[in-house]
Amino acid sequence: MKTKRYSASALMEYASSLLNKAGMDADKSEVISQILVEGDLLGHNTHGLQLLNQYLSDIEKGELATTGEPRVIADLPAAVAWDGMRLPGPWLTATAVDLACERAQTHGTCTVTIARGHHNACLAAYLKRATDRGLMVLVTTAAAELQTVAPHGGRAGVITPNPVAAGWPTNGDPVLIDVSMSITTNGMVGRRNTESGRLPGKWLIDADGHPTDDPSVMSSDPPGALLPIGGIEYGHKGYAMGLLVEAMSMGLCGHGRADPVEGWTCEVFVQVLNPALFGGTDNFLRQTTWVANACRATPPRPGIESVRLPGEAGLRRREKQLKHGVELYPSVLPALAKWGAKLGVTAPDPVA
Repeated sequence: MKTKRYSASALMEYASSLLNKAGMDADKSEVISQILVEGDLLGHNTHGLQLLNQYLSDIEKGELATTGEPRVIADLPAAVAWDGMRLPGPWLTATAVDLACERAQTHGTCTVTIARGHHNACLAAYLKRATDRGLMVLVTTAAAELQTVAPHGGRAGVITPNPVAAGWPTNGDPVLIDVSMSITTNGMVGRRNTESGRLPGKWLIDADGHPTDDPSVMSSDPPGALLPIGGIEYGHKGYAMGLLVEAMSMGLCGHGRADPVEGWTCEVFVQVLNPALFGGTDNFLRQTTWVANACRATPPRPGIESVRLPGEAGLRRREKQLKHGVELYPSVLPALAKWGAKLGVTAPDPVA
């Protein structure tokens, strides 16, 4: 069967229409839709339009705010702290990146922390907002309501996958990183469990402390947990990095696991750096381009066609899907069909 593909702009319009009809401010709907589709364009299909179903559900339940602005806790030239007021995470995070980019032009850097925002989707989707402007960006996030990743040596969840995303320009494509501090994500485990599938490796630990590839252990009683990067043997590395993300995302924003649970949330850290006000843009690009070229020129090991940079495959996939249409995961549009019927929004047709 031929894969169905959909115009990226049509998907954004569809998502925006659903959000608008659900009561979201139009400017917020536009940004949320852009970020979700960007996730699918880059190939992060557990963190693209698949999330819209849950976002709409949280709007209906009153757990996702549809209007308003973040409350400013602190605002110094290069340091900003917001209370996200349960507003949509994609809009908050994109707005924070844009603000940090603007301020970094003058101050060299700007950091924005966001407390009490709703889930903020795929972190890689924010990176080109900075790298296209010649800037370097770092985004981290943690979710206080979840305890799904075991600390190294433990067998119960305490923290979350805690992704780190970063991007910086070269004289060619930017380098784009989006890596969770656990071996896999909650979204992937949930999808495999729904489909009664197994994971590609023993990326989880059951309640008795045994590594497993069975996603159903996450819904057992007591539940299992995701393993940090490095697994049973070397998980101290992912565990340590996960704690760093907790400190950056929750510690600096002043809100997190020590506070009452308010629903699906994200505490966010955003930092942008302007190479022009450090060692200079030309020197920055000279260094990043040299390393990028050296990595690509490395002889590949057997079975590998060539050495790639982080984000390279995603950028090629993005170019292809912008040209030929976005290949959505099969469950995405059926899950949104109920919202289309309820809100009077028609799903887009596949591209020819």
